[in-house]
Amino acid sequence: MAQAMKIAIVDDEQDMRQSISQWLALSGYDTETFSSAEDALKVLGPDYPGIVISDIKMPGMDGIQLLKKLMGADSTLPVIMITGHGDVPMAVEAMRVGAFDFLEKPFNPDRMSELAKRASNARRLTLDNRALRRELSGGTQIMNKLIGASPVMERLREDILDLGQADGHVLIDGETGTGKTLVAHALHAVGSRAGKKFVLVSCAALEEETLSKRLFGPMLPEDTQLPAVEEARGGTLVLEDVEALSDTLQARLLSVMNEQGTPAETRIVAISNLQEAGKTSEDVLRPDLFYRLAALRITMPPLRQRGEDILTLFTRLSEQFAEEYGCDAPQVSAQEAAQLLQAPWPGNVRQLINIAERAVLQSRRGSGTIASLLMSDHEEMQPVMTTEGKPLKEYVEAFERMLIDNTMRRHKGSIASVMDELCLPRRTLNEKMAKYGLQRSDYL
Repeated sequence: MAQAMKIAIVDDEQDMRQSISQWLALSGYDTETFSSAEDALKVLGPDYPGIVISDIKMPGMDGIQLLKKLMGADSTLPVIMITGHGDVPMAVEAMRVGAFDFLEKPFNPDRMSELAKRASNARRLTLDNRALRRELSGGTQIMNKLIGASPVMERLREDILDLGQADGHVLIDGETGTGKTLVAHALHAVGSRAGKKFVLVSCAALEEETLSKRLFGPMLPEDTQLPAVEEARGGTLVLEDVEALSDTLQARLLSVMNEQGTPAETRIVAISNLQEAGKTSEDVLRPDLFYRLAALRITMPPLRQRGEDILTLFTRLSEQFAEEYGCDAPQVSAQEAAQLLQAPWPGNVRQLINIAERAVLQSRRGSGTIASLLMSDHEEMQPVMTTEGKPLKEYVEAFERMLIDNTMRRHKGSIASVMDELCLPRRTLNEKMAKYGLQRSDYL
């Protein structure tokens, strides 16, 4: 069961505060009361884990002034305003400023409870979305390979948040090694099924008869595991390599989906890993199954479309491997940065992980270059890379940003140390950090 949201009650009348608090406490809410707007503002910050119920007419700062300050700090905070009988202009003004809704005195306690429930659900959704955004931008364990500031990655994160909150089935496709399974985990983590079962089945790893039993049963008496469709009930069932399902199994899967109705009891996330040139999931799946799955769809961006993310990822990965192997991470030259940016990356992030680990091992031995690793992965690549139409300025700026970023992190945000190492005056360093969106506070 989700933790009860807080409700801040702001009213200068003690009897009113107590009666509202007692009623909502009986409904399972965690309430706190304030006798003035000024006192409430000391507690109600941008990430307040709940909602606000406030009277409008109060001495000192009134409810409208409080509402304006709260909306200025966090425009998504639900604030329910209490107005006097027949005070329509005041209610209209409150809604214009950003109030979630209003209650007119004397109000029905059940109406207040219903409003509090709706506002709390909206607040919980907002806070969950923020938590995921922070997780994604921070690159924590499950989302480590989805970090990046490129437009395609920004869009991917927004898609995860939007589709995670939706209730339909999802199709995830894209090239191999782009992180499709991680996205499936993220969709589950941000949705309403986050606390429920997450079951993953690799359709390509099992023979048809075994796969049929694993998905739908019947299981043998000695089996301790439920069929996947039962095991995942109420949660998320992820089907990797969904294109490996035979026509018979596709029909059975569609039948299970039809039996669930709308909204689906169990969300199915299908991952397509087609390797055949010119083939898509639409070509190999039954049309009725494809359209059920592809109503919500995420196509993973290939690494070669992620620009400077390549350097960011390489730096983070090489630092992780360097820590694991107990050595220093390799320093990337301008030429190597350009080569990393220009490589075709057919293996995408998975290939980049491999290159980063091998670069660390090479560096530990004191031999080899990143270029040699790229060449060994792509024998057809020439020592002098082509720019594919990109101006030199883009590569120079990408390297410069990476260099400043790495140096700032190595010196933990010490401006003086960075200035000294890069031989840059303070003003130039400040201008370049502003240009590349780097903030000293991120490194402290």
